[in-house]
Parts: sequence; C-alpha cells; structure tokens
Amino acid sequence: MSSVSGAAQGIAAGGGSPEAQAAAPHPPPLPPPTPAVPHPATGSQAGQPRAGVSGLFARSILDYARQHPGEPVRILQAGCTGPAEDIGLGESRPAWLDVSVRSIDTEEGAGAELAAAGPLALGDPRTIPLPPRGFSIVCSVHLLDRVEHAELVLDRLVAALRPGGLLLLRFRDRECAAGLLDRILPTPARRAIWHWLRPRQAGPFPAVFGRLLSTGGMHAYTLGRGLVIAEREAVRDRPQRPARPAWGAPLACRLIAVATRGRLPDDHDDLLYVIRKPENRFARVL
Repeated sequence: MSSVSGAAQGIAAGGGSPEAQAAAPHPPPLPPPTPAVPHPATGSQAGQPRAGVSGLFARSILDYARQHPGEPVRILQAGCTGPAEDIGLGESRPAWLDVSVRSIDTEEGAGAELAAAGPLALGDPRTIPLPPRGFSIVCSVHLLDRVEHAELVLDRLVAALRPGGLLLLRFRDRECAAGLLDRILPTPARRAIWHWLRPRQAGPFPAVFGRLLSTGGMHAYTLGRGLVIAEREAVRDRPQRPARPAWGAPLACRLIAVATRGRLPDDHDDLLYVIRKPENRFARVL
C-alpha cells in the first residue's frame, strides 16, 4: 500500500483478522501516574518542558488499550507536524500494543515529519472522507490552530470516533500571551524565529486560532456535543532558554502578561485535552 494517497480516496480504518485479535496478549496493568501539580486555570499540570508533553497522550492510549484487551487500537492522526513522541507512538511503544495509524493533513503540512508510520491522505480536513465511527482514538496535534472553521473540522473528527473512544487534542491557547504574540507578529518575523523556539515542530503555519481554541471555547463545545473532558493540561511549547535570535519572544510574552494583568498569562502556551465520546449519546455526567 502506498504511504501517501489522495484526499479523494479518503482514508479507511485499519484492523486485523478475528484470529489475530483473539490471539492478542492481554496488556499488563499500568503503573500509577505521576502526581501532577494543579494549575489554577486548567486544574492540571502547567509549564512542563516539551520532553514531557506526550505523557498525557501516551498514558491515555495505553489506558484505552488496557481497557479493551484483544481489540486492535485504530488511531486517526489529524495533523503531522510533530515527532512520534507527541502521541506516545515512538520507539518506546510496548510490544503488546496492537495499533494501526491512519493520518490526514493539509497540503501545507505534507512535508512535515510524520508522527507515526501509516497511510497519509492530503487535502482539506473539512472534506477528506472519513469512515464514521471507524477509529478508537482520534489525535489532533496543532491542526486546529492553523485551519479555518476549526469547529467544523472537529465535528468531522468526532464523527469518525467510535462510541467510547478518545479524542486527544493539542492546540495553542488563543487566550495566553504566546497565542496573542503568534497572532500579531508579521509572517516574516514568525518565520525568522520559529525554528529557534520550536525546533521539532514543522512550520510556521498561519496563526488562525479561532475562538474554539481556549478553555472556555472547548468547554462550550464539549458541553454542546455531549462529550466528556477526562483530563486536560496546560504546557509550554518552547525552550526554557531559547537561542539568542529568539530571546525577544519570551520577553514579549512576559510583557503581554503584565500589560493584561494576567488575563493573558505566560505560564503556558498549549492546551492538551483527553475527551471521551460516551457510549450512549443521551448520557449526561452529573
């Protein structure tokens, strides 16, 4: 099978034979997660270095696999801008984890390093054909930041998720200092400092950052769609000490935080969400 397919062909969920699924070993129990320091805005961990960003997603994927023994984990990766560790599918993946990955991205993201091996469909995420309820986990990393009508794209990703599945989201918080700086910086300036601030991330892409991409926006979206936020984190997406060509960006973020009296904080750049699609769409969490 070719690793790259056109958007018109869409993308199909992979799987294995019933005999292979029956023979799959049950995964061992997971160790307890490391306690996190509560964050005042999100109720979870903030300000951690980029090396630890994937911990939440990796743990969520392993948790899902442990709760569904013998079932292959089918993942849709929406956006291919980062390394494999961002979704917990790097070289440290357990041997017992039976996982298949399908990827979609825009034409602009085609040259980025793929976060996982698997067929790739290129095109407009609003129109790429996706199988309804075809995936156990849908993971979107820095895709919603750079596309118009992010809510429509997210609706399509949710529709591709099977009941009981997980939606893993990572995006730039539009209501933080870094989010404002990304929106107001001219494109040449963003291009000049991008790889000094985010050496492992493709880009720069257009800084769209619609109203959905905030704590309040995501809360309203999940409430309106009957989804459940299982976990969330606020994290930094930049080196603690960036190279000299980019030293002005952290300073600008601090100034924005001071000027807005903390309304646009500088303690995080990105928001990470683990969202569960209920088995019963009429279910409500009390």
